Amino acid sequence: MSQDAAGMGAPDLQVMADRLRFALADPKLSSETEHGACIIDLHRLSGGANMETWAFDLAAAGEIEPLILRRLPGKSVAVLSDAAVGELSLAEEAALITVSGQYGVPVPRVRQVLRNEHALGVGYIMSRERGEALPFRLLADDHFQAAREQLAYQCGQTLAHIHQIPMAALPRNLPDHSGALLFQRAQSLLETHNNVSPVLQLGLNWLRDNQRSTPRRTLVHGDFRNGNLLVDEHGLVAVLDWELAHIGDPLQDLGYISANVWRFGSPKPVGGFGEYADLLAGYAAVTGETPAMADIHYWQVHAALSWGMVCLLMAQMYRSGHDSSLERAAVGRRLSEAEIDLLLLLEGQLAAERPGEVV
Repeated sequence: MSQDAAGMGAPDLQVMADRLRFALADPKLSSETEHGACIIDLHRLSGGANMETWAFDLAAAGEIEPLILRRLPGKSVAVLSDAAVGELSLAEEAALITVSGQYGVPVPRVRQVLRNEHALGVGYIMSRERGEALPFRLLADDHFQAAREQLAYQCGQTLAHIHQIPMAALPRNLPDHSGALLFQRAQSLLETHNNVSPVLQLGLNWLRDNQRSTPRRTLVHGDFRNGNLLVDEHGLVAVLDWELAHIGDPLQDLGYISANVWRFGSPKPVGGFGEYADLLAGYAAVTGETPAMADIHYWQVHAALSWGMVCLLMAQMYRSGHDSSLERAAVGRRLSEAEIDLLLLLEGQLAAERPGEVV
């Protein structure tokens, strides 16, 4: 039939279900099987270039528990740069999700971090919360109209809670992207790919020349955007996909959710669903501080640069033959969009800094 259920080739769903049941077995019971537990409706969800996501239900003791398996593919087609995927292990990601939940951040509940004896690969099992994460559905469906009206404010509140988690409570191995480290990583990636985009280099140079004077260092989600937020008709339900989390300037997250690429064609600046004023009001309601729009703009420039580097990486992977998938090519061709976003964000900025020069 298939190869191993741990991910090499197409998995045998029954074998995979048995292993999931074993991984979730209650240690207080002598045998979960003896108590009639079973895995039902196991299926893989679409999306996710770097991770597999499976949905299933655990039926036990007359109750149904909706769950998600998030794991590394058993056979990766290419080794990605840490500019495109996170530097956290999935066990560290699971630990960070748990800590964040303890400090008021809406997140799924981690049920089990996979171990070797589970024979399911590298990953973890978490609760499957109700709600929608597909951006176009969230932005267009009337079912989410009331949610859209308050979502930017809720995002501001949630980001504030993320940024207030004590550093001592965080997993030890969180990467540090603060200060000059952030720019060193970006420069290294551009040079690795032969610096083929003068616009990306221009954006990086501007960021270095205009560094924030006294940046704070906190937990940064790193990928807080429409598409990684689970939303129901009442608003934000859970924050997903923590693989890019790191230590850095917290305002990076506020600029990121306001980046043009994550508006999905909507004129509303925050995620395509809200206004700056609501995002900042939600943030201030928790922190007592209202970030300056100049700082939001700065991190929008960084978000455009970061997305451009991801597109560059995907294009190079496709051209090199490492990964000839349509997804890599489709993302790679969007490099020009990121370059346009950068130029629009920097329009007037460079002229103001160099009066009399042709830029």
